[in-house]
Amino acid sequence: MKRLVTDRVLLLVALLVVLVVWMSLLGANGYLVAPYDVDYLLSSLESVVPLCLLGVAELLVIVSGRGGIDLSVGAMVSLVGMAFGFMVGDWHWPVWIAIIGAVLAGAVLGAVNGFLVAWLGVPALIATLATYYAFSSLALVSNDNAPISTQPVQDLHSLTSTVGQVPTQVFTFLLPCVVLAWLLANRTNYGRRLYAIGTNEAAARFAGLPVVKIRFRAYVLSGALSAVVAVITVAQFASARPDAGTVGNGMALPAITIAILGGTAITGGIGRIGGVVIASLFVVWLNAGILLAFEDSRGSQYQLLALGAVLVASALLNRATLTRRE
Repeated sequence: MKRLVTDRVLLLVALLVVLVVWMSLLGANGYLVAPYDVDYLLSSLESVVPLCLLGVAELLVIVSGRGGIDLSVGAMVSLVGMAFGFMVGDWHWPVWIAIIGAVLAGAVLGAVNGFLVAWLGVPALIATLATYYAFSSLALVSNDNAPISTQPVQDLHSLTSTVGQVPTQVFTFLLPCVVLAWLLANRTNYGRRLYAIGTNEAAARFAGLPVVKIRFRAYVLSGALSAVVAVITVAQFASARPDAGTVGNGMALPAITIAILGGTAITGGIGRIGGVVIASLFVVWLNAGILLAFEDSRGSQYQLLALGAVLVASALLNRATLTRRE
């Protein structure tokens, strides 16, 4: 039991199993409007891909410490998505070159956040809220608040086909990015230094670590991952939309929730890629089950309630875990 409480990945796996079994029983007994079965869960993985990648982006900046957070990830998805739409749909760049260009554009936007937070010392909450507004505005005015839906952009929808019942972006985007992020965090000097500055910045400075550069790169990586999500989103919608990452409640808050639920300590220095992956599955499959519990649109309203409850519960779990470690 002690390990179940302190090991977030193990706890999330247990909760995920309980969720799937419980919802499957409800569906089998007619309490849901449609079956909560394997096909339904596999099809919902399309929603897991962008949220998981943005959750990893949030993990990197939160782990860097000093109140690290990135509220602008959804706005970067919108702005880079529009840039990607211009590259493919108007300028007729080859898709692979446009993808590289989009990732570079995302890294530049992330560098803006990194410059404000790491070099100028602006609190991350304020800096990324400011860039959220700026990037969102630029996305809207870039094409006079209109989407880009030319034929080359519509053809990108082929990137979102399926292998069996599993969306191809799980294999082409999610798994490579997650593996690279895990290797970066756990098998490189940069990853060890990133956790070190988040755990104790004063000790890291005393040890001679370049704290500013390490934190700056975390925000650059967050921008690059947001750009990957922008490419995926354009392909899913077959259109580059100026509000793709900010419509409704946006992508930033669910991504932060997933990062915290996955065991990332808001104080910095603690977080696991595996926890974010399992947390994203849990949140998406929980939302999928809630949708089936109602015949009308009320399910989406209760999703927000569930997301808030999950965030509070994850924060309490993080506090309990830290207390036990102390």
